[in-house]
Amino acid sequence: MTLQVLNSPFSEEQVKQLNTLLPTLNDYQKIWLTGYLSVVPATAVVPVIDTAEEVKVIATEPQSATILYGSQTGNAQSLAEKLGKELKDAGVEATVLAMSAFKTNQLKKLTNLFIITSTHGEGTPPDNAIQFHEFLYSKRAPKLESIQYSVLALGDSSYEFFCKTGADFDEQLAKLGAQRIVPRVDCDLDYDDLAAGWFENVKNALVTAAPATASQTSAITKEASSTQYSKKNPFYAEVLEKINLNGRGSNKVTYHVELSLEESGLTYAPGDSIGILPENDEQLVHLLIEALGFQQEEIVQVDEQAVPLGKVLQRKLEITVLSKPLLQKIQNFTVNSDLAELLQDDQKWKDYVYGRDLLDVVRSFGPFSWNAQQFVELLRKIPARLYSIASSQEANEEEAHLTIGKVSYETDGRDRLGVCSGQIAERIEIGQKLPIYIHANPNFKLPQDDNIPIIMIGAGTGIAPFRSFVEERAARGAEGKSWLFFGDQHFVTDFLYQTDWQGWVKDGALTNLTTAFSRDGEEKVYVQHRLQEHAKELYEWIEQGAVIYVCGDEKTMAADVDKTLHAIIAEQGAKAAEQAAEYINNLKQQQRYQRDVY
Repeated sequence: MTLQVLNSPFSEEQVKQLNTLLPTLNDYQKIWLTGYLSVVPATAVVPVIDTAEEVKVIATEPQSATILYGSQTGNAQSLAEKLGKELKDAGVEATVLAMSAFKTNQLKKLTNLFIITSTHGEGTPPDNAIQFHEFLYSKRAPKLESIQYSVLALGDSSYEFFCKTGADFDEQLAKLGAQRIVPRVDCDLDYDDLAAGWFENVKNALVTAAPATASQTSAITKEASSTQYSKKNPFYAEVLEKINLNGRGSNKVTYHVELSLEESGLTYAPGDSIGILPENDEQLVHLLIEALGFQQEEIVQVDEQAVPLGKVLQRKLEITVLSKPLLQKIQNFTVNSDLAELLQDDQKWKDYVYGRDLLDVVRSFGPFSWNAQQFVELLRKIPARLYSIASSQEANEEEAHLTIGKVSYETDGRDRLGVCSGQIAERIEIGQKLPIYIHANPNFKLPQDDNIPIIMIGAGTGIAPFRSFVEERAARGAEGKSWLFFGDQHFVTDFLYQTDWQGWVKDGALTNLTTAFSRDGEEKVYVQHRLQEHAKELYEWIEQGAVIYVCGDEKTMAADVDKTLHAIIAEQGAKAAEQAAEYINNLKQQQRYQRDVY
């Protein structure tokens, strides 16, 4: 930027001085200077003082901010850390903490509080946010009139209680007297753009004149110039292997998939996941467009690009998951009263959407008044599917292994497939490529100390991360004890990775292996029953410092395991129910009870 003399109100000497100064200023200095000049009266005389005194007079006290996150799979934590870095680069003193690590007696001392949280399951807080959530709703919660705050909520709009935890924090902080300085933003699974906008609003509310240091500027430049694979810029990984892990006669199909990471530079740790960007089934897309009365090659605008309808429905937009918000939008385009009647009854619409997709809606509730453009504008993008990595990079340097159960079922006489699992099972072969990225999960990690015992509890495909755990420890020669509880239907057909586990038991990498095959006896036996059978030894391991890991279905398996662990601790530790609950909460705070549930 160079100031020209022509028509300038400045003398030539002033122009020279300005042209010497302006190129040396960073963005924040320019913003500060603009604001300073806007409030200084035109007739004011700026005193001539030495540099030290000038800093005292005109420098603004740096703002401070505390960023608390509630995170189950790592998304909220990643965003919180990113916001913390951006605020620090902008001169704000930012502290980033998990809610479980924040001391609530410090709450009243805060000035600026920013909360980033996901909503877990059916409207519940993530594990590391439960206690802070309970505290804010308790009688011990203080008045917070001195605090400014804002909330970024993450969720999934296909669930009824979309972003409920974020809304809870937002509303309760306001009730306690805190002042909202940036409106809450509710993000769906495709949250990048909305989160970036919230970040900008937060920075604009807090930014000071403090300039970025040379090291910060260098870090920003380095980050901007480096190429990283991500959800928006996936790596296309070749499929090296695809094996059905279930035996003949099983009613399940579970694939072991090996992906090449060669030349990607991608790294992962045990407990991380791989995100796959799937495509819809081409045949389903054809049927949907036919039912709509549109044409495959009809052009629509999506993300400011002109794309054929068939292509965008196959590759970009979700057509298999129904939610109440989507049905409410569709209702505006039909005079069919059946849809409005369905939506008036909570139980009826929930029963209807279970196992159905957009094709069912189009066939059942027409005619519709929309055109193709209006139709696609109702739909959200296809969310990536996350799968726990089932391998250790220490043992497989340029590979990542996945365990993917095929989802298939029949509703209303039509066979259905899971979007991603169906694609893997029926349309992806060895040698083809999948668009992927690494999703780090800092809340599901092996202890840094290899001597610490670990207890792993999983069912079905929930076995995946534990294969990475044991393979990693075997590669590192770890000496800590390890105990795997694994459950599935039948020993003969559903013992996933059986030879791997038996080999690791033989080699000593896996200390104990306890299985529960629910359909092999007259009574169904699940992993929680095996936990109870080994209650005494299990409690001894926990008392010795063992870390407990649970991976699997949240509503049934993980919930039952949690109840059983409470019961074991109460029984073996001679504790009341409240004491057992406190014991469990302490384990969570110490990151000794970690869950990867879905």
